[in-house]
Amino acid sequence: MNDYRPPVDDHRFLLLEVLRAGEALPALPAFAEADAGLLAQVMEEAGKFVGEVVAPLQAAGDHPGCRFEAGRVTTPPGFADAYRAFWQAGWPSLACAPEDGGQGLPWVLEGVLYEMLSAANHGWTMAPGLLHGAYECLRHHGSEELKARYLGRIASGEWLATMCLTEPHAGSDLGLARTQALPQADGSHRLRGTKIFISGGEHDLTDNIVHLVLAREPGAPAGPKGLSLFLAPKVLPDGQRNGVVCERIEEKMGLHGSPTCVLRFDEATGWRVGEPGRGLNAMFVMMNAARLHVALQGIGLLDAAWQKAQAYAQERTQMRAPGALRGEGAADPIGRHPAVRRILDTERAWVDGLRVLAYRTGIELDLARHHPEAARRAAAQQWCSLVTPVLKAMCTEQGFGGASRCLQVFGGHGYVKEWGIEQIVRDSRVTMIYEGTNEIQAIDLLARKVLPDGGEALFAQLDALAAQLDARDDAALLARFAALRALTQELAQAATHSDTLAYEAADDYLRAVGLVLFAWAWREIARTPGAEAPRWAVPHAAAALRILPEFELRLQVLRTQCAQALAARRPAAA
Repeated sequence: MNDYRPPVDDHRFLLLEVLRAGEALPALPAFAEADAGLLAQVMEEAGKFVGEVVAPLQAAGDHPGCRFEAGRVTTPPGFADAYRAFWQAGWPSLACAPEDGGQGLPWVLEGVLYEMLSAANHGWTMAPGLLHGAYECLRHHGSEELKARYLGRIASGEWLATMCLTEPHAGSDLGLARTQALPQADGSHRLRGTKIFISGGEHDLTDNIVHLVLAREPGAPAGPKGLSLFLAPKVLPDGQRNGVVCERIEEKMGLHGSPTCVLRFDEATGWRVGEPGRGLNAMFVMMNAARLHVALQGIGLLDAAWQKAQAYAQERTQMRAPGALRGEGAADPIGRHPAVRRILDTERAWVDGLRVLAYRTGIELDLARHHPEAARRAAAQQWCSLVTPVLKAMCTEQGFGGASRCLQVFGGHGYVKEWGIEQIVRDSRVTMIYEGTNEIQAIDLLARKVLPDGGEALFAQLDALAAQLDARDDAALLARFAALRALTQELAQAATHSDTLAYEAADDYLRAVGLVLFAWAWREIARTPGAEAPRWAVPHAAAALRILPEFELRLQVLRTQCAQALAARRPAAA
C-alpha cells in the first residue's frame, strides 16, 4: 500500500532554509560550487531515483526475501538490477573525493540520500550502507597498494564492503575476539575464525565483496589492544575465490531483504589495514559514520510509517468525529478524530526535529573535515562527538516506538501484512541494537565524554547555541540549557561518590540532552520564514505539548539518582 514518497520539499526547507546549508557549505573551499541550487537539484534527483527504483521493491524484500543455498545467497527479485542502476548512476560516490573517482559533494547530502533510501527499503539499503565507512577506513589507513586495488571500486560502489567484528562469544566486548591472523612470507595473512551478524556477507549484488575483519596476530596481547584490521576480499586479485565461506543466513524478525551471514574465514588471505594492534582505531572510522547513518535510518523509517498512517487516516471512515457538525454524515475519516491526530502530529514533530539535528550534525561533519580554521574544525568535531551517540539512540528508539504507534492508526489492519506497516515495525527494531546498542551510546555520552571534563565540552556547545538566542523570546529554551548545565554539574559531583551512578543514569541523561537539543531544533524551525504555515505549526504545537515536557521528568529522575548516590556515599578509607 502506498509506496514511500521522498518528501523532498521538507528536506529542502530544513536543510536550505532552516539550517542555511546553501550559505555555510559553499564558504568551504572544497564545496565552493555546492550552492543552494546544486544541493536542491541533487536532493530532487535522489528523490526521483529512490521513489521510482528502490521503494517499489519494499514488499519483495520482506517476502520472498533472501534465499540461501549451498553457500550462496540470492537477493529478492529486482534487488540486483536496482543496485546496478544505483552505483552506475554514481550515487555511492556522492561524497567521495574526486581523486578517488568521487563527486566531492558534502557528506550531508549523502545523509539525506540514505535517509530516503532507508525509508523506502531498509533491507535493500543495508547493502550499500557501509560503503562510505569502508571507503573512509581504507582511505585513511590502507597501504598505497591496497588503495590502488580497492579504493576506487569501493568509492564507486562497484564492489560492496562488510564490517566483520562480532563473534559468537564477542559482541559488544570486542576484546574477546579470537579470530587469528597468521603472517605469511609475502606480507599477507591467513585468517582463521568465525564472524556472525555480518550484513551482506554474501550476496549476488556485486562481483566482489571487500571484508574488513578484526583479528589477532600471534603474540598479540589479550583485549582490544591486541586486535588488528585486515582486508579479505571474496575474490582474490588473481580471480580465485578466497577462503571466506558463508555457512548460513539468519532467520530474523525483520530485514529479510538483507542477508545477515555467518562467515567462516578458512585460511582466507587478507592484508593488514593500518598498524598492528590498532584495528579498532582504524575500524572506528567506520563505526562513527555508521552510527550517524543508523540515526538517519531511524528518522527515515519513522517518516515511512507516518506516511502510511497519514494516508490510511485520510481514507478510512469510522463514526462521526467529536465536534463534527450534524448533517455531515454518519462517519468521518479517522484522521479527524483527536486520538488519531495526536499520534500523527506527535510523530511528525519527532521526524522534523530529529531531521534538523541529524542534518546539522552532517553539516558539522563537513566543517570538521574541510573548514580552513583549526578552531572551527575542532568545535565541529566536538559537536559530532557529543551529538552522534544522542542521535543514534534517540532516532532509533523513536523510529521503532513511533512506527508502532503509527501501526495503531490502522487498528487490526495494521497487524496484517498487506498494509505494509508491520514490516516497518519489524525492520526498525534492529536499529536500536546494531552499531553499538543504545545503552552503549548512553554510557559513551555520559561516562566517556561528559563526566571526564565535568561537562565543559558540552557546555561549550550549549553556549554556542545560546549566543544565537534572544533572552526574552527564547527564555524557556535558555532555562532548559541552564537546567541541563546544573544537572550535569550535580551528576559530576555525585559520581565521585559512586562507581555505578554514571552507568545507572546514562540512559536518562542521554534522553535529557536529546530533548534539549530537540527543543533547540524546533526553535530553529519556528523562526524560519514559512514555518507559520499549518504544515509546520501543527507539529510544532505537538512538540511543545506532548514531547518537551518529558525533559522535566528526566530531570527529576536524575536528581533523585544523584541524591541517592550522595546519601549512600562510600565511607572514607581508613
